[in-house]
Amino acid sequence: MNEGMNPPQPVPAPKTPKARVLILRSNPIAPDPRVEKIARALNRAGYQVIALGWDRTAALPVRETAEGFEIQRMPIRAEFGSGLANLPNLLRWQWGLFRWLAKHHAGFDVIHACDFDTILPALWCKRRCGHAVVYDIFDFYADHLRRTPGWIKGLIRKTDLACIQRADALILVDDARVAQIAGAQPRRLSVVYNSPEDAGPERTAAWTPSPVGELRLAYVGLLQVERGLFEVLDVLARHPTWQLELAGFGGDEAQIAARVEQMPNVRFHGRVTYDRALALSQSADVLFATYDPAIPNHRYSSPNKVFEAMMLGKPIIVARDTNMDRMIAAANAGLLVPYGDVDALEAALRRLADQPDLRRELGANARRAYEQTYSWQVMEARLQELYAEILGLEGGAA
Repeated sequence: MNEGMNPPQPVPAPKTPKARVLILRSNPIAPDPRVEKIARALNRAGYQVIALGWDRTAALPVRETAEGFEIQRMPIRAEFGSGLANLPNLLRWQWGLFRWLAKHHAGFDVIHACDFDTILPALWCKRRCGHAVVYDIFDFYADHLRRTPGWIKGLIRKTDLACIQRADALILVDDARVAQIAGAQPRRLSVVYNSPEDAGPERTAAWTPSPVGELRLAYVGLLQVERGLFEVLDVLARHPTWQLELAGFGGDEAQIAARVEQMPNVRFHGRVTYDRALALSQSADVLFATYDPAIPNHRYSSPNKVFEAMMLGKPIIVARDTNMDRMIAAANAGLLVPYGDVDALEAALRRLADQPDLRRELGANARRAYEQTYSWQVMEARLQELYAEILGLEGGAA
C-alpha cells in the first residue's frame, strides 16, 4: 500500500428498522397532513413506512417518495360525497385492499388503518398473517356519512365497535371522542391530537396585520356546506373590502366554486399542498372552523385547522357545541358563534376587524396553548410510546 493513502473504510451496514409499517388511507395522500406526520414520526423513531392511498382521480403517480417514506396509490375512479351511489366504488376499494394485502403481506409487520373504510381488510390480514393492527379513527364513520339511511349507519356502527375491540390499539384524535365509541373496549387507547408540526416563529415573523376595519380570512379544508362556508360568503358579500383565501376539495366543491366566481374578494385555489395551505393561513388575520353541530362528528371535532391556528398564533372563529368551542374558550384563543347565524358571525368578524389588539391577544394565547398542550412534539412521543408497547420494544423514541 502506498504511504499517505488512507485505507478503505468499511461501508456501514444499513440500519435494520424496528418494524415495517403500512399505513392505509382512503384518499390519495396528496396531501394528507395527519398521515404524513404519522409517517415522518414513525420514520424518525426507526420504523420503515409505506403509505397506501386511494386515488379517486386515477391521475396521480402510482408511486412516489416522500420525506423518509414511500407513498403508493391505488387508482380507482370515484366521486367524493355521492352517498350510496358511491357504494360500488367503495366495494372496489375494499376488494383492492384485500388483494393488495394478500399479495404484499410479507413486506410489513404493522398495519396502521385510518378510519373504518380500511379496517376490515387490515383485520383480515391480522387474522390470516398475524400482523399487528393500529386503528386510527380520524372521524367515526357512521357519524360521518351524510346521505346514508339510518339502518345502514347503525349496522356500520355495530361493525365498527367490534373492529375497535379486535385491533391491537386504538388512536383517537380527541379525548372527547371516547364518548362517541361508547360500548367498545379497546385493548389500548391513545389520544393523538391532529396538531401540526411546529413551523417555527418564521411563519409569523413576516406577517403584517391588516389595518383597523380591514380583514383577511383563510379556509383550507374539506368543501362541504355543513362547514359554514356559505355563511362566511354571505358576510364577505356585505364587506367587499374583506378578503378570503379559500382552498380545498370535497363533495360540495362545484357548488361553492360557482358561488365565489361572482365574488372578487374571494380567491379560490382548489386543492393545494400542505405548505401552500400553511402559507395561506399564515397570510390571514383570522381563521374559521364553523362546523354544524347537528352532525355527530362535528360535536366531537378537533380539526387540524384549529391546531394550525394555534401553531401560527392566529385567532380562530368556531361554532358553539362542536368541541372546538371548549378548547378555544379554555385557551381564550378565538371567538365562538352559533352555527348558521350570519349576523353573529358578521359581528364577531367586525369585532376582530376593528380591534387589532384583540387579534394579537387571542393569537398570542393560541400560540401559548400550542406550545404548552397541543404541540406535535408531545403527540409524536405518544405515538412512539404506543408502537413500542405494541411491539414490546424498549422506549418509544429512536
